[in-house]
Parts: sequence; structure tokens; C-alpha cells
Amino acid sequence: MARKNPISDVALEQIARRFAVLAEPMRLRLIQALFDGERHVGALVAATGGSQANISRHLQRLTRANILARRREGLLVFHRIADPTIFPLCELVCGSLAPERPRPAKAPGRRR
Repeated sequence: MARKNPISDVALEQIARRFAVLAEPMRLRLIQALFDGERHVGALVAATGGSQANISRHLQRLTRANILARRREGLLVFHRIADPTIFPLCELVCGSLAPERPRPAKAPGRRR
């Protein structure tokens, strides 16, 4: 499908920055962990298996990119998905990868 109006260079730069933020597996794990609602940092550390310092850095990057939002409640900081376009984007990308799932290896010595 051909696009009628070309995307400006400025918009392309913004799009590239957005994909760069999402191009890190741990950030995708964090987003996935937040699909069911907000969670505090400790719960995200437990859910993803990362260190608290590493998780905090990734959460900060996702928040600066306006993908996540945060709120403080006492000593706890809770994060949630702020950009609702993340849900269909993840569904689209994951759905497009489904046909590429690895197939079981063939038994040795058998040919088709």
C-alpha cells in the first residue's frame, strides 16, 4: 500500500527514536509486565529478574520517552503504560512473528 503523503524528516527522526527506545529486550519485558496494570519497582524487578539499578534505568528511559508514567505512593514508585498505542503495536509485532516461530528439528537420518 503506497503512502499518499510522505513522512517528514523530522517525523522520521522521532519515529526512529521511539523504535530505538523499544529495541531493548529488558524494556520490552518491563512493558509486558505492565500490560495488566501498574506495578511498583520491586514487583517489576521480581517479574523481570533484573537488578533494581538496571530496571530503574530502563524505567527512566521509557518514562522520558512518554511510553510509561510513574507515581509515588510513600516510598514506593509505581509505573504504568502511559501510551495506549503500545498495546496494538506490541500485538501487531508479536502477531507478525508468530509464523516465524522455530520448528522442531527433524530426526537425524530422515529426509524428505
